[in-house]
Amino acid sequence: MSVAITAADINKLRQMTGAGMMDCRKALTENNGDFEAAIDWLRKKGAKVAALRGDREAKEGVVIAQTTADNKVGIAVCVSCETDFVSKNADFVAFAQSIADAAIANNVSSIDELNNVTVNGAKVADLVNDKLASIGEKIGITKLERIDADYVASYIHGANRIGVLVGFTGNVGEGGKDIAMQVAAMNPVAVDESSVDATVVERERAVITEQIKADPKMAGKPDEMVSKIADGKLNAFFKESTLVNQSFVKDASKTVADYLKSINADAKIVSFKRVALG
Repeated sequence: MSVAITAADINKLRQMTGAGMMDCRKALTENNGDFEAAIDWLRKKGAKVAALRGDREAKEGVVIAQTTADNKVGIAVCVSCETDFVSKNADFVAFAQSIADAAIANNVSSIDELNNVTVNGAKVADLVNDKLASIGEKIGITKLERIDADYVASYIHGANRIGVLVGFTGNVGEGGKDIAMQVAAMNPVAVDESSVDATVVERERAVITEQIKADPKMAGKPDEMVSKIADGKLNAFFKESTLVNQSFVKDASKTVADYLKSINADAKIVSFKRVALG
Protein backbone atom coordinates (compact mmCIF):
# COMPACT_ATOMS: atom_id res chain seq x y z
CA MET A 1 0.00 0.00 0.00
CA SER A 2 1.48 3.34 -1.05
CA VAL A 3 1.91 6.15 1.45
CA ALA A 4 0.44 9.59 0.71
CA ILE A 5 3.22 12.13 0.19
CA THR A 6 2.36 15.54 1.64
CA ALA A 7 3.71 18.98 0.83
CA ALA A 8 5.21 19.05 4.34
CA ASP A 9 7.11 15.82 3.59
CA ILE A 10 8.47 17.26 0.36
CA ASN A 11 9.53 20.48 2.09
CA LYS A 12 11.22 18.52 4.87
CA LEU A 13 13.27 16.51 2.37
CA ARG A 14 14.16 19.70 0.52
CA GLN A 15 15.44 21.23 3.75
CA MET A 16 17.47 18.08 4.47
CA THR A 17 19.03 17.78 1.04
CA GLY A 18 18.75 21.03 -0.91
CA ALA A 19 17.30 19.05 -3.81
CA GLY A 20 14.52 20.39 -6.05
CA MET A 21 10.85 19.98 -5.23
CA MET A 22 10.06 17.59 -8.07
CA ASP A 23 13.09 15.42 -7.27
CA CYS A 24 12.05 15.28 -3.61
CA ARG A 25 8.49 14.33 -4.52
CA LYS A 26 9.72 11.55 -6.81
CA ALA A 27 12.27 10.31 -4.27
CA LEU A 28 9.61 9.99 -1.55
CA THR A 29 7.12 8.42 -3.95
CA GLU A 30 9.65 5.88 -5.23
CA ASN A 31 10.59 4.95 -1.68
CA ASN A 32 7.13 4.90 -0.11
CA GLY A 33 7.78 7.91 2.13
CA ASP A 34 10.98 6.51 3.68
CA PHE A 35 13.20 9.57 4.19
CA GLU A 36 16.49 7.69 4.56
CA ALA A 37 15.81 5.65 1.44
CA ALA A 38 14.71 8.80 -0.37
CA ILE A 39 17.97 10.52 0.56
CA ASP A 40 19.94 7.54 -0.77
CA TRP A 41 17.86 7.66 -3.95
CA LEU A 42 18.66 11.36 -4.38
CA ARG A 43 22.34 10.77 -3.71
CA LYS A 44 22.43 8.08 -6.38
CA LYS A 45 20.86 10.58 -8.78
CA GLY A 46 23.33 13.25 -7.75
CA ALA A 47 20.81 15.69 -6.27
CA LYS A 48 22.47 15.46 -2.85
CA VAL A 49 25.93 16.05 -4.25
CA ALA A 50 25.66 19.80 -3.73
CA ALA A 51 25.55 19.37 0.03
CA LEU A 52 28.25 16.70 0.05
CA ARG A 53 30.60 18.91 -1.96
CA GLY A 54 30.04 22.06 0.06
CA ASP A 55 33.63 22.09 1.31
CA ARG A 56 35.12 22.06 -2.17
CA GLU A 57 36.10 25.28 -3.90
CA ALA A 58 34.79 26.30 -7.29
CA LYS A 59 37.40 28.79 -8.53
CA GLU A 60 37.04 28.09 -12.24
CA GLY A 61 33.99 28.72 -14.37
CA VAL A 62 32.42 30.87 -17.05
CA VAL A 63 31.53 34.57 -16.92
CA ILE A 64 28.88 35.89 -19.30
CA ALA A 65 28.11 39.61 -19.65
CA GLN A 66 25.34 40.72 -21.95
CA THR A 67 22.62 43.31 -22.40
CA THR A 68 18.98 43.50 -23.39
CA ALA A 69 18.27 44.18 -27.06
CA ASP A 70 17.67 47.87 -26.34
CA ASN A 71 20.91 48.15 -24.31
CA LYS A 72 19.01 49.53 -21.31
CA VAL A 73 19.93 46.69 -18.95
CA GLY A 74 23.12 44.68 -18.60
CA ILE A 75 23.66 41.57 -16.49
CA ALA A 76 26.92 39.73 -15.78
CA VAL A 77 26.79 36.22 -14.36
CA CYS A 78 29.51 33.87 -13.13
CA VAL A 79 28.73 30.14 -13.20
CA SER A 80 31.54 28.50 -11.24
CA CYS A 81 33.05 25.03 -11.34
CA GLU A 82 36.12 23.35 -9.88
CA THR A 83 38.40 22.76 -12.87
CA ASP A 84 39.34 24.51 -16.09
CA PHE A 85 38.72 21.20 -17.86
CA VAL A 86 35.01 21.70 -17.22
CA SER A 87 35.00 25.49 -17.69
CA LYS A 88 36.50 25.12 -21.19
CA ASN A 89 34.01 22.45 -22.21
CA ALA A 90 31.66 23.74 -24.91
CA ASP A 91 28.64 22.15 -23.25
CA PHE A 92 29.37 23.90 -19.94
CA VAL A 93 29.90 27.25 -21.69
CA ALA A 94 26.55 26.77 -23.45
CA PHE A 95 24.96 25.94 -20.09
CA ALA A 96 26.35 29.16 -18.56
CA GLN A 97 25.07 31.10 -21.58
CA SER A 98 21.59 29.65 -21.06
CA ILE A 99 21.69 30.83 -17.43
CA ALA A 100 22.70 34.33 -18.54
CA ASP A 101 19.95 34.32 -21.18
CA ALA A 102 17.45 33.41 -18.46
CA ALA A 103 18.72 36.27 -16.31
CA ILE A 104 18.17 38.76 -19.13
CA ALA A 105 14.83 37.31 -20.22
CA ASN A 106 13.45 37.40 -16.67
CA ASN A 107 14.90 40.80 -15.70
CA VAL A 108 16.48 39.48 -12.50
CA SER A 109 18.44 41.53 -9.98
CA SER A 110 19.94 38.87 -7.71
CA ILE A 111 21.23 35.30 -7.62
CA ASP A 112 18.22 34.24 -5.54
CA GLU A 113 15.86 35.61 -8.18
CA LEU A 114 17.79 33.85 -10.92
CA ASN A 115 17.80 30.52 -9.08
CA ASN A 116 14.00 30.68 -8.89
CA VAL A 117 13.48 31.46 -12.57
CA THR A 118 11.81 28.65 -14.54
CA VAL A 119 13.42 27.51 -17.80
CA ASN A 120 11.63 24.86 -19.86
CA GLY A 121 9.58 23.82 -16.83
CA ALA A 122 12.46 23.58 -14.34
CA LYS A 123 13.90 26.07 -11.90
CA VAL A 124 17.42 27.28 -12.61
CA ALA A 125 18.53 25.99 -9.18
CA ASP A 126 17.38 22.51 -10.18
CA LEU A 127 19.10 22.77 -13.56
CA VAL A 128 22.32 23.63 -11.73
CA ASN A 129 21.92 20.58 -9.49
CA ASP A 130 21.26 18.39 -12.53
CA LYS A 131 24.39 19.73 -14.23
CA LEU A 132 26.37 19.16 -11.03
CA ALA A 133 25.22 15.55 -10.97
CA SER A 134 26.15 14.99 -14.60
CA ILE A 135 29.68 16.44 -14.43
CA GLY A 136 30.60 15.41 -10.87
CA GLU A 137 31.93 18.83 -9.81
CA LYS A 138 30.65 21.49 -7.47
CA ILE A 139 29.07 24.19 -9.60
CA GLY A 140 26.88 27.17 -8.87
CA ILE A 141 25.90 30.71 -9.76
CA THR A 142 28.36 32.61 -7.59
CA LYS A 143 28.25 36.20 -8.89
CA LEU A 144 25.65 38.41 -10.50
CA GLU A 145 25.93 42.12 -11.29
CA ARG A 146 23.44 44.37 -13.03
CA ILE A 147 23.44 47.89 -14.51
CA ASP A 148 20.42 49.91 -15.63
CA ALA A 149 21.25 52.99 -17.71
CA ASP A 150 20.38 54.94 -20.86
CA TYR A 151 22.90 52.72 -22.65
CA VAL A 152 24.78 49.69 -21.33
CA ALA A 153 27.76 48.13 -23.09
CA SER A 154 29.13 44.66 -22.35
CA TYR A 155 32.39 42.85 -22.98
CA ILE A 156 33.71 39.35 -22.25
CA HIS A 157 37.47 38.90 -21.93
CA GLY A 158 39.89 35.98 -21.87
CA ALA A 159 37.78 32.95 -22.76
CA ASN A 160 34.94 33.95 -20.43
CA ARG A 161 37.19 34.71 -17.46
CA ILE A 162 36.15 38.35 -17.06
CA GLY A 163 32.84 40.04 -17.87
CA VAL A 164 32.29 43.79 -17.85
CA LEU A 165 29.27 46.09 -17.96
CA VAL A 166 29.49 49.87 -18.39
CA GLY A 167 26.52 52.22 -18.10
CA PHE A 168 26.34 55.53 -20.00
CA THR A 169 24.00 58.52 -20.05
CA GLY A 170 23.80 58.37 -23.85
CA ASN A 171 24.20 56.00 -26.79
CA VAL A 172 27.88 55.31 -27.47
CA GLY A 173 27.46 52.42 -29.91
CA GLU A 174 30.45 50.14 -30.43
CA GLY A 175 32.64 52.61 -28.56
CA GLY A 176 31.05 51.37 -25.37
CA LYS A 177 32.65 47.98 -25.91
CA ASP A 178 36.07 49.64 -26.14
CA ILE A 179 35.53 51.28 -22.75
CA ALA A 180 34.30 48.00 -21.27
CA MET A 181 37.49 46.42 -22.62
CA GLN A 182 39.44 49.14 -20.76
CA VAL A 183 37.74 48.11 -17.51
CA ALA A 184 38.64 44.46 -18.11
CA ALA A 185 42.29 45.27 -18.83
CA MET A 186 43.01 48.04 -16.30
CA ASN A 187 40.62 47.19 -13.44
CA PRO A 188 39.90 50.76 -12.28
CA VAL A 189 38.66 51.33 -8.72
CA ALA A 190 35.95 53.85 -9.69
CA VAL A 191 34.58 55.96 -12.54
CA ASP A 192 36.34 59.15 -11.38
CA GLU A 193 38.03 60.62 -8.29
CA SER A 194 34.73 61.81 -6.80
CA SER A 195 33.35 58.27 -6.79
CA VAL A 196 36.33 56.56 -5.13
CA ASP A 197 35.24 55.11 -1.80
CA ALA A 198 36.38 57.32 1.09
CA THR A 199 38.01 54.37 2.88
CA VAL A 200 40.10 53.64 -0.24
CA VAL A 201 41.25 57.27 -0.36
CA GLU A 202 42.11 57.27 3.34
CA ARG A 203 44.05 54.03 3.05
CA GLU A 204 45.94 55.23 -0.02
CA ARG A 205 46.80 58.54 1.61
CA ALA A 206 48.04 56.76 4.75
CA VAL A 207 50.31 54.50 2.69
CA ILE A 208 51.63 57.41 0.63
CA THR A 209 52.28 59.52 3.74
CA GLU A 210 54.23 56.74 5.44
CA GLN A 211 56.31 56.21 2.28
CA ILE A 212 57.16 59.91 2.16
CA LYS A 213 58.11 60.03 5.84
CA ALA A 214 60.32 56.97 5.42
CA ASP A 215 62.39 58.75 2.77
CA PRO A 216 65.64 59.95 4.42
CA LYS A 217 65.48 63.12 2.33
CA MET A 218 62.25 64.06 4.10
CA ALA A 219 63.68 63.80 7.61
CA GLY A 220 62.74 66.85 9.63
CA LYS A 221 60.55 68.31 6.89
CA PRO A 222 57.35 70.04 8.09
CA ASP A 223 54.01 68.22 7.99
CA GLU A 224 52.66 70.79 5.53
CA MET A 225 55.29 69.75 2.99
CA VAL A 226 54.58 66.07 3.55
CA SER A 227 50.86 66.72 3.08
CA LYS A 228 51.44 68.66 -0.15
CA ILE A 229 53.59 65.88 -1.61
CA ALA A 230 50.98 63.35 -0.55
CA ASP A 231 48.32 65.35 -2.40
CA GLY A 232 50.39 65.16 -5.56
CA LYS A 233 50.90 61.43 -5.26
CA LEU A 234 47.21 60.93 -4.51
CA ASN A 235 46.34 62.78 -7.71
CA ALA A 236 48.65 60.40 -9.57
CA PHE A 237 46.76 57.50 -7.98
CA PHE A 238 43.45 58.93 -9.21
CA LYS A 239 44.86 59.28 -12.73
CA GLU A 240 46.06 55.68 -12.80
CA SER A 241 43.12 54.10 -10.98
CA THR A 242 39.94 55.89 -12.08
CA LEU A 243 38.38 54.97 -15.38
CA VAL A 244 37.88 58.35 -17.04
CA ASN A 245 41.40 59.50 -16.13
CA GLN A 246 43.26 56.40 -17.30
CA SER A 247 45.21 56.37 -20.53
CA PHE A 248 43.04 54.71 -23.17
CA VAL A 249 44.41 51.24 -23.91
CA LYS A 250 43.82 51.57 -27.67
CA ASP A 251 45.43 55.01 -27.91
CA ALA A 252 47.71 56.09 -25.04
CA SER A 253 47.71 59.68 -26.31
CA LYS A 254 44.12 59.98 -25.04
CA THR A 255 42.41 59.47 -21.71
CA VAL A 256 39.23 57.43 -21.56
CA ALA A 257 37.37 60.72 -21.04
CA ASP A 258 38.90 62.05 -24.28
CA TYR A 259 37.87 58.92 -26.18
CA LEU A 260 34.33 59.08 -24.81
CA LYS A 261 34.04 62.71 -25.87
CA SER A 262 35.12 61.76 -29.39
CA ILE A 263 32.28 59.25 -29.77
CA ASN A 264 29.55 61.16 -27.92
CA ALA A 265 30.40 64.55 -26.46
CA ASP A 266 27.28 64.54 -24.27
CA ALA A 267 27.61 61.02 -22.84
CA LYS A 268 28.99 60.28 -19.40
CA ILE A 269 29.91 57.03 -17.66
CA VAL A 270 27.55 56.44 -14.75
CA SER A 271 28.85 53.10 -13.46
CA PHE A 272 30.67 49.90 -14.32
CA LYS A 273 30.79 46.34 -13.03
CA ARG A 274 33.69 43.93 -13.49
CA VAL A 275 33.07 40.25 -12.74
CA ALA A 276 36.11 37.96 -12.72
CA LEU A 277 36.71 34.33 -11.81
CA GLY A 278 38.17 33.59 -8.38
